[in-house]
Amino acid sequence: MAATSFILPSFFLFSLSSFPTLSSAKITPWFPSSIVRPEQLSVSTKTKLYEAKYFTQTLDHFNYQPQSYQTFQQRYLINYTYWDGADKLAPIFVYTGNEGDIEWFAQNTGFMFDTAPHFKALLVFIEHRFYGKSIPFGGDKNVAYTNASTLGYLSSTQALADYATLIIDLKNNLSATHSPVVVFGGSYGGMLAAWFRLKYPHVTIGALASSAPILNFENITSPYSFTNIITEDYRSESENCYKVIKGSWEQIEETAEKNGGLEVLRKSFRICKNYISGLAIESWLSTAYIYGAMTDYPTPSNFLSPLPAYPVKQMCKAIDDPGVGNDTFAKLYGAANVYYNYTGTTKCFDLADDSDPHGLAEWTWQACTEMILPTSGNNEESIFPVSTWNYSNRVAFCNNAFDIEPRPNWITTEFGGHDIKRVLKRFGSNIIFFNGLRDPWSGGGVLESISQSIVAIVAKDGAHHVDLRFATSEDPEWLRDVREREVKIITKWLSEYYHDL
Repeated sequence: MAATSFILPSFFLFSLSSFPTLSSAKITPWFPSSIVRPEQLSVSTKTKLYEAKYFTQTLDHFNYQPQSYQTFQQRYLINYTYWDGADKLAPIFVYTGNEGDIEWFAQNTGFMFDTAPHFKALLVFIEHRFYGKSIPFGGDKNVAYTNASTLGYLSSTQALADYATLIIDLKNNLSATHSPVVVFGGSYGGMLAAWFRLKYPHVTIGALASSAPILNFENITSPYSFTNIITEDYRSESENCYKVIKGSWEQIEETAEKNGGLEVLRKSFRICKNYISGLAIESWLSTAYIYGAMTDYPTPSNFLSPLPAYPVKQMCKAIDDPGVGNDTFAKLYGAANVYYNYTGTTKCFDLADDSDPHGLAEWTWQACTEMILPTSGNNEESIFPVSTWNYSNRVAFCNNAFDIEPRPNWITTEFGGHDIKRVLKRFGSNIIFFNGLRDPWSGGGVLESISQSIVAIVAKDGAHHVDLRFATSEDPEWLRDVREREVKIITKWLSEYYHDL
């Protein structure tokens, strides 16, 4: 690999006050659970995990206008290997697809594959409409992504209705109408899994919602929470690491403004010769810090990019390396190299590559309509430049991009969120909320159990949906305990279901 591409996450698209000229940057935004480069499967998962099938899905579940009856082909992945069959009422485990290619999510949800033999479960992974190969309007992205008149069919409520329709049809076709369904999801998929249980309790008996920030809306969660957690992740490893990162932004900006300064930055950070700016460097480094914190897994991974175990520790180790002396840029390069070039194969970093190999960019539409998750506040202690959450910037961007106004209150109107413990204590049931406290999205998660059957599992050392990853022999005891507890809870749900038949 001669160069590594860089794609800016939605976190920075919607924190314009952090870097004032960001609106002119070349960006492809999405929810920060998405990938920066194509996933490469580990050796243990190269066997065939599933077969792809398609379901004829209704375009609009909620209206009866002529165009509502249009259909599209929705992809889903299925694995019958472990299923004990409809005659034995064996369970069906369904993954509620995220904002991207469903194969990538299936390949990174090893927990379902690892537990399927125990439960003798059928595995199904459903792709979210408008992503991957599940594109309405004849599968033509040029048409589907044209403007608000076509993108208007992309929403969480339509996606949930897709899942319900597909699951019911699949069960009928398999003569498995009495096989219980459990839904799983991580990040946005975890939000969908939790909401699916609340909206369609007749379709699923329970949900495992991992790293699902369902409380990251309106003023329920502080807009400073996201960056506060990232800051603490790095500061907990090394005070010097924290100070170097925090103090670097002004130095980068001052260097970029000097004659020959951009060339200094290019050489310091091994940037390819086609494009560079001070802002692009800042965004490139920030992405590494954010995603490094999100994927601070206790074992080596290649979820977002090939990384060692505990990447934050390794990034801080590079910054604290006495061998680079007082050269701040050399320290930062060492940290970025852990994230972007752990394999050592990259010769230069391409800041201008806005390719989107997994078709994730349509999250921009969702972030401009209903997914208004304030995360861009930075206080005086933050490792990022001081900023405030500015909803007006979001509105201006969305007006310019789609000629639409966001609906910041719609998610809490549709699914709830305010006073969630009081509301769900007597209404909801059978949901597991997992959160790792090193994950910046955990601040918007459910961190306390609501009832005996709506259970919060919190791991102090956990990162973004780490519980859903394939198990390895190197997993720490706390992670094995988390998964064991999740299995026990799901077992209880199934036992109660069978008892009630």
